[in-house]
Amino acid sequence: MRDEESAAQRQQRPEDELGTGVVTAFGRQLKLLRVRAGLERAEFGKRLGYSADTVASIEQGRRIPQARFIEKADEVLGAGGVLTALKEEVGRAQYPAFFRDAALLESDAHELFLYAVQAVPGLLQTEEYTRALLAMRRPLLDEDTIEQRVSARLARQQTFARWPAPLVSFVIEEAVLRKPFGSKAVLRGVLENVLMVGHRRNVEVQVMLNDQEDNAGVDGPFTLITPKKGEQIAYLEVQGRSILVNDRDEVRSISARYGIIRSQALTPRESLGFVEKVLGEL
Repeated sequence: MRDEESAAQRQQRPEDELGTGVVTAFGRQLKLLRVRAGLERAEFGKRLGYSADTVASIEQGRRIPQARFIEKADEVLGAGGVLTALKEEVGRAQYPAFFRDAALLESDAHELFLYAVQAVPGLLQTEEYTRALLAMRRPLLDEDTIEQRVSARLARQQTFARWPAPLVSFVIEEAVLRKPFGSKAVLRGVLENVLMVGHRRNVEVQVMLNDQEDNAGVDGPFTLITPKKGEQIAYLEVQGRSILVNDRDEVRSISARYGIIRSQALTPRESLGFVEKVLGEL
């Protein structure tokens, strides 16, 4: 088993290095353009609304810039699209290597169906809840990585603002809604967010009760992604490993399983009432 884990880690390294390489290349290009424009870091940062330390971190490849930074930097430096051309690749680099392909598919999905058994899904998380989860990771993540991943996870929630809006369905195990990761205050915040998002017209949240005797989700969590163009894909993730499943028969089986899971869970209306009940107990 140890040899298999080492092999898996080696297989992931090229992707990690690719993401790091893109960020490093962007930082060098940014510095070159800034120096050519005759701007000190402090002045450049002031024009963008960022500190000189933040600019330095981005130029040195220690921090992944958000899209708004890239767009503003391109404008201020008169780069003519040189920086914004890297925006998509830099955006992908902010995610862990195992999630990058899924993140790209998710950002353009027509439908998203998620079954959660361990934590509130990333699309429903609050900043405090996400930070609490990442802080508990072992081995420990450094602070820069935590901040990058918090920003990246929150940025994914822009999917709710897209138009046409994707159809999104969540089935969440009751136990997940009761785990006070971080603190009860953090849990309260994320449950309030679940309620808020759950009232969107394009979103359905359902709860699978702990005492439900029949549960087709015993094999674990998964996500079903339907691109605007293309066939449905299943995403499976565990312990920092992930699989994108595109075999038609296997995806069809997982999709059928999700349908059964939904039928076994509380209805969306009942589920929002249940979340309100859990909130009232905190």
